[in-house]
Amino acid sequence: MHTVSKVRLCDPLGDWRRTHHCAQLTSADAGHEVCLMGWIQFRRDHGGLIFIDLRDRRGLTQVVFNPEVDARAHERAHVLRPEYVLAMRGTVRLRPEGMRNPGLATGDIEVDVRDWKLLNTSSTPPFPIEDRVDVSESTRLEYRYLDLRRSRCTRNLVVRHTVTQAVRDFLINHDFLELETPMLTRSTPEGARDFLVPSRPNPGRFYALPQSPQLFKQLYMVAGLDRYYQIVRCFRDEDLRADRQPEFTQIDMELSFVDQDQVMDLAEQMIRYVFQKTLDVSLPDPFPRLTYDQAMADYGLDKPDIRFDLKLTDVTDLVRRSDFRLFSSAALVKALVLPGGADLSRGEIDQLTDFVRIYGAQGLAWIKIKSGEWQSPIAKFLSQEERDGLARGLSLNNDNIVFFQAGSPEVVNTALGYLRLELAQRRGFIDEARFQPVWITDFPLLEWDETEQRWFARHHPFTAPQEGHDELVVGQPGKALAKAYDLVLNGYEIGGGSVRIHTAELQRQMFSVLGLAQDEAASKFGFLLKALEYGAPPHAGIAFGLDRLVMLMTGATSIRDVIAFPKTQKASCLMTQAPAKVANLQLRELGLKLREQAKTSP
Repeated sequence: MHTVSKVRLCDPLGDWRRTHHCAQLTSADAGHEVCLMGWIQFRRDHGGLIFIDLRDRRGLTQVVFNPEVDARAHERAHVLRPEYVLAMRGTVRLRPEGMRNPGLATGDIEVDVRDWKLLNTSSTPPFPIEDRVDVSESTRLEYRYLDLRRSRCTRNLVVRHTVTQAVRDFLINHDFLELETPMLTRSTPEGARDFLVPSRPNPGRFYALPQSPQLFKQLYMVAGLDRYYQIVRCFRDEDLRADRQPEFTQIDMELSFVDQDQVMDLAEQMIRYVFQKTLDVSLPDPFPRLTYDQAMADYGLDKPDIRFDLKLTDVTDLVRRSDFRLFSSAALVKALVLPGGADLSRGEIDQLTDFVRIYGAQGLAWIKIKSGEWQSPIAKFLSQEERDGLARGLSLNNDNIVFFQAGSPEVVNTALGYLRLELAQRRGFIDEARFQPVWITDFPLLEWDETEQRWFARHHPFTAPQEGHDELVVGQPGKALAKAYDLVLNGYEIGGGSVRIHTAELQRQMFSVLGLAQDEAASKFGFLLKALEYGAPPHAGIAFGLDRLVMLMTGATSIRDVIAFPKTQKASCLMTQAPAKVANLQLRELGLKLREQAKTSP
């Protein structure tokens, strides 16, 4: 029996040096002596020969233990198992005819082993180190260091690295400075909940981890450092989903003496450069642009996926006098036509009805057109004049199905906007290999919150109104438009920015409209207001979500797949068991005491 005890564990490297990585050798290297190091992916014992696929982060090389080449190396190799760490020396040779693997970078060769060292053993992994692995995400996250050995995960991180390098290359070549901003700052009301950090030297006072470097990058502009960028960690204590994490990475940019179009043009050039350098993909030039109103009218969402042509149509006026009371009384009625959709079964329509309820809809009205007949529970409520109007307005044909939503604009647009995406996925309308960016511009500056009965900034309170809209900010806030712009890719917002308010007077006015009293504004943002009084230049910027961008570029389904050590949807790390309790001594040093949790019976 062959046991590990026959081989010295953790052999020292000594003077051994790796000559090649495991995806490097080709037929041109035949006859060369090489030294490879890596992990054992597979082991196959074919009678007198032992074959091992040796893996590192770049790929695989097949190595062969042949008793005719070196009997001692072959005899010792019986102890080797998957995930053992191996260093080997040998001679490259061409694989025999019929044994070559065109799907592998090193598929034309193999290495005859003459000597080897066992650098470490491995326990049996909790899951195979393969791309196709049937194991829960929680197990993969618990053993993330093993999960990252899988080629798909490794490839995602390589793409992430390449993207960040391309961003740096582009921005440095465009005269930007890479500058840092503080991680410990003060809590300011910018949208999401802050992560707070108690200050030991200042009992009862707290830092906040930055949601973004927004205020500091504006201060860089005041300081005269007119082209700043940073690839920076940001923190938001918010409920999570597939494309959110409590800590994430932003590509952050700010420029002085520029207008909106200049920032958008530069950002567009950068994204085009990143795709070319990373994926060898050419994006459209220029990117299409839609106003916020156009996006909402045609797609129902301010982050539309425009890779397919289904659009929403406003039919409010066509059904205003309908006997169907839901239509006649609604503030907005919209329709979505699915060509060829009359083959949908009643069960499938019921599934779609349940789907739109996720987005606040009460139900889903529909009409099928088959052999010239209108089949629907609501067809009897529509007059011939209304049918003719809908047929013309929607360009209806046989075998179409039309879906309707009626109610408040928010619910109608959201429900039909996401239904549009769901139908496109189900019917295969989307070219998944295509990348289609689109700019969204002319956003509302402010939004009214019915619950709190006050105005909120659509982007953030430092966004400038469009030219001529300064007076609307105070007089008619709902009509003021922002100098703001979002870049959307395949239905995901990957970047957003704005021209900033650069005068203290207008910034104070904005705070007032948002319900911040003068003393409160001074307390929370006094340092910014003071800085704006010292000759702040016109400035603007944009930030891109690096995690989301890489997720789309790699075809991943979640940003967790492109972050080395992500958190779960409950913001916990299964590998380190963070967050965790701390010692009472640490709490006392910070002047903190935890409230006792109410005891519950088992």
